[in-house]
Amino acid sequence: MADLIYLDNGATTRVDERVAEAAMEAMLVAWGNPSSAHNLGAEAARRVQRAREQVAAAVAGEASEITFTSGGTEANALALLGLARLKHVVVSAFEHPSVADAARALIERGVEVTTVAPSSSGVVSPEAFAAAVRPDTALVACMWVQNEIGTVQPVEAVARAVKLKAPRCHVHVDAVQAVGKLVVDVGAAPFDSLAISGHKIHAPKGVGALWLRRGARLKALVFGGGQERGLRPGTEGVPGIVALGLAAELAVAARAEAAPRMTVQRERLWTAIVAAVPSARRNGEPATTAPHILSVGFGGVPAEPLLHALEAAGVYVSAGSACHARDKKPSATLRAIGVPDDMGTIRLSLSRHTTDDEIARAAEAVIACVRELS
Repeated sequence: MADLIYLDNGATTRVDERVAEAAMEAMLVAWGNPSSAHNLGAEAARRVQRAREQVAAAVAGEASEITFTSGGTEANALALLGLARLKHVVVSAFEHPSVADAARALIERGVEVTTVAPSSSGVVSPEAFAAAVRPDTALVACMWVQNEIGTVQPVEAVARAVKLKAPRCHVHVDAVQAVGKLVVDVGAAPFDSLAISGHKIHAPKGVGALWLRRGARLKALVFGGGQERGLRPGTEGVPGIVALGLAAELAVAARAEAAPRMTVQRERLWTAIVAAVPSARRNGEPATTAPHILSVGFGGVPAEPLLHALEAAGVYVSAGSACHARDKKPSATLRAIGVPDDMGTIRLSLSRHTTDDEIARAAEAVIACVRELS
């Protein structure tokens, strides 16, 4: 395993050793119930509060606005399904399944859902979102970084355009692929809620958070002891929460150096591939793509055999995205931007731990495998 080249960080990241140590220490030392009145409970509660402050700082919010969840999926579900009296909702046509499926659940409840299509370059238009908003629109959802192709959406402009037309409309942003790679400042635009996931920023799986603007109201989806201000009841998973807090702090601290380096590595990877395989298709423009994601298609080369050939060569990538890895249907995202069904597409996603040597070896492996399968 030491020689493998892991370029599937859009699916999950390796847990940072410092984060793992913090989680273990919380398990062994701060193992009390945060709701308990004794000292063990108080110590656990103190660590939860510290993590709340760290996550809030990562998005330039306030600690009181952070609700811990089991991950990005639950955070997205809470934002979409927790609003009361919904009649009309607007979402982009290539949201993550956690948003797209929640929107389908709303349709089953009688809510009307309008989708906004992206351009062929994989970017949505703020004007198109504003045009889709009606007087009865209660919610607009737009992801910050498209998880399959990596395109950065103009979420701040979307939020402003929507609020200009419908000031009371709730604007939700899936920021799972943005935190730690882009500057995320919830005060820079009129967002109402924002989803965060731990395992995308070198924390363990099973923990995430929802930033909910002060004054915004959601209803709980589950019921229990009133933890997390009653919005997400259940005894807090202290080790995971502690891990998320530290991971968020580390990700933001490393971003200024890591994001430009990943951008250079991403471009080096693409330049090597397209030089050897001129027919390769890149999804998304470099200027509007997050630093860590490169989506590339190869005509006549099915994605799944290419993925397995690369794995045999020691390179781990996704076919589209991990959320669709076992789904044989064509990707809705790729179809939305006009990618032909016979264009085998892989996603190569980097992390701050990716090395230049790994990029060079990965490029060689991709080129060799594509040539072998062509």
